[in-house]
Amino acid sequence: MTHELTGRFVVALGLDGVTDKAGLMDRCARALGLPDWFGRNWDALADSLADHTLWPEGSVERGMLIVVHDWRAYAAARPGEWATAQDVFAAAADRTSSLTVALALGGCSEQRPDQDG
Repeated sequence: MTHELTGRFVVALGLDGVTDKAGLMDRCARALGLPDWFGRNWDALADSLADHTLWPEGSVERGMLIVVHDWRAYAAARPGEWATAQDVFAAAADRTSSLTVALALGGCSEQRPDQDG
């Protein structure tokens, strides 16, 4: 399966330093330019991702690609929250064909056990 991502409006969602759900919601609100009344909970995030009227200017016409990076430390520290976040991102992308969410695998400063050091 292939997806045409050329020309999409790209939003970088950096999670470096995020340690909890509140931090994740703050980063999402900032990266996506969500309004002050954004509820900062899972349902509000799902609704915001599916609501084109809340997307950044220019993204509706082009489609939006959210690239989540520096997420591994948060995922390790809060695996349950991270699983829920992934479910929210996946459900929103499934419901909205013009939305793609990608997890960037680079940017991890921790050495994996299978690497020589």
